[in-house]
Amino acid sequence: MTNRLATETSPYLLQHATNPVDWYPWGPEALERARAEDKPIFLSIGYSACHWCHVMAHESFEDPAIAAQLNRDFVPIKVDREERPDLDDVYMAAVQAMTGGGGWPMSVFLTPDLQPFFGGTYFPPDDRHGMPSFPRVLSGVADAFRSRRAEVVEQGRQLASHLQQQLSVVPGGSGPERAQLEAAAARLLTEFDAVHGGFGPAPKFPAPMTLEFLLRAWRLSGDPETLRAVTVTLDRMADGGINDQLAGGFARYSTDARWLVPHFEKMLYDNAQLAHAYLEAFRATRHRRYGEVAAATLDFMLAELATGEGGFASALDADSEGEEGRFYTWQHDELTSVLAAAGLGSEAVKQVASYWDLTPTGNWEGRTIFHVAGDAPPADVLDRARAALLATRGRRVRPGRDEKQLAAWNGMALRALADGYLVLGEERFLDAARRLVAFVRQQLLRDGDGLWRTARGGVAHTPAFAEDYANLADGLLAAYAAGGDPDDLRLAEALMARAVSDFWDDESGTFFDTGAEHDAVVTRPRSLTDGATPGANSVAADVLLRLALLSGEPDHDRRARRILAAAAPLLDRHPSSVGRMLSAADRSLGDQIDVVVAGDPSDPRAVALRRAAAGPYAPDLVIAPLPDGDRLGELQLFAAKVPRDGVPTAYVCRGYACDAPTSDPDLVAGQVTAQAGSRLAG
Repeated sequence: MTNRLATETSPYLLQHATNPVDWYPWGPEALERARAEDKPIFLSIGYSACHWCHVMAHESFEDPAIAAQLNRDFVPIKVDREERPDLDDVYMAAVQAMTGGGGWPMSVFLTPDLQPFFGGTYFPPDDRHGMPSFPRVLSGVADAFRSRRAEVVEQGRQLASHLQQQLSVVPGGSGPERAQLEAAAARLLTEFDAVHGGFGPAPKFPAPMTLEFLLRAWRLSGDPETLRAVTVTLDRMADGGINDQLAGGFARYSTDARWLVPHFEKMLYDNAQLAHAYLEAFRATRHRRYGEVAAATLDFMLAELATGEGGFASALDADSEGEEGRFYTWQHDELTSVLAAAGLGSEAVKQVASYWDLTPTGNWEGRTIFHVAGDAPPADVLDRARAALLATRGRRVRPGRDEKQLAAWNGMALRALADGYLVLGEERFLDAARRLVAFVRQQLLRDGDGLWRTARGGVAHTPAFAEDYANLADGLLAAYAAGGDPDDLRLAEALMARAVSDFWDDESGTFFDTGAEHDAVVTRPRSLTDGATPGANSVAADVLLRLALLSGEPDHDRRARRILAAAAPLLDRHPSSVGRMLSAADRSLGDQIDVVVAGDPSDPRAVALRRAAAGPYAPDLVIAPLPDGDRLGELQLFAAKVPRDGVPTAYVCRGYACDAPTSDPDLVAGQVTAQAGSRLAG
């Protein structure tokens, strides 16, 4: 027996399709029923890789008695937060305002006109650990709605007013100043854990946007402590259990301060952003290991998240066989058996055990999480051990995969893959980027310049949000630089034009998260901050600054600077919440470096010039391929820049200062390095 979720494409919703709860997806049918029957709505929001979402589903939503209570007194609606970030943002803000905390699963109760009046996160099926049982919560909420209706409505009204004020944005005055960025970096360093890396106490989340901003800050200041905050964090994460030591890929977060015990779900957005952060660190330091970690992370994405459609799935679950981390952790006798069967002698086994901290007692609940704890054994020994362990692990029941392909997250993947090719020169990353662009055009693009939020199995739906447009434009600019197809640049430009049309608020000088095609709920959400993923305004500001340089369109620059002006008061007060915005602000405070490479983009000599330009650490670099005869040549940036003597030629400029055209990759790298240095001096 299935409910109304059986026809959905979200794996999270499909996981609840056989519940006895009479679930509705969010939509007109559910909302009209609530109004017609004058019933409160129970809104449950989660995502497929969420451990506690699975727990509550098993304990409560699969229980016939609890389901009957829900079905009798409420209109139950189930939402995948990754498909509907707008609903998640608004109602999470409501839960946080009511309880002082938040998280998933989110459990929030709404009046029929969608005003939240009570909420929480996980509720157990019986009273425990000081938490009321879910049945008791349901009874209390239903009774309050029936017998104290005026009080409930007034509470919802007051909360809605609070949310509208909280999510409003005041138009900015002056833009960011360099002193603010310096203060932001200094404040971040006060939160740095000098022993284990990262920022703040456990649980510890990777902070790729913060790390990339600190690299920028170090480039300007030369402060060794700023660089150390980046390198210690990257080193400890790479060595930790949060990084899958066998197959690559980072888990969502670490439950402890030293990155040993992860929450085992693996998200596309974390891995795309971390791959990019390691690439930037490799460019800045030339430490080979950072390039290796970036490549391993991208290879994890290709091996375990790439779909047959050309896009990337959203996540891998934390659980398998009913246990969190079961797929990734080991009993000691199993480890010794596998290593012995691989033909490793006792000395080699000791070396492997010392390297990965393989002990009889384990390091987590009697099992072992692999992490780097000692010197590496010889490469051939490590390779044999890893291959044998991977083969054994591959025969286990795999964690579930969330197959939906989200526009914004795929934009982050596109950026990482394209930059991975430019920096590391691995063709497989460019091939994957090209497949991803084709997927975007074939499945996510609508009406020429519009987007769908999500696609799975050839079915795309839900009008995209501002973050989808901004992140895909960001990825397309990287794909244009890497592969040289001007159509990628043109699509990025078209997507941002549509974003302006659908989401721009000229009064505040910022983008709303939602447009006219989305449901009007308590308030129209927007954010100037970044969370686990960058906010729409942060990415849009960065993209618009680059498009302004490429196209010469002054409105792009004007809008970017209005966003940054609105965000300016946050930059030094809450730097850990505005990592991508800080990087965009840094870009805005100096002239960008542009490298036009004129000539056939597929010519190996043109490829060599683009890769040479991408080698030095110059985070404000914009690489602009110009194929022969393309109409890009009509734009000011590209005017009169042609191949010299029939050979692909690079033109390196910063502001109004250009170096001599050259076809020598070594000279291009030197010119970019010098221009980056002159930006510092200027």
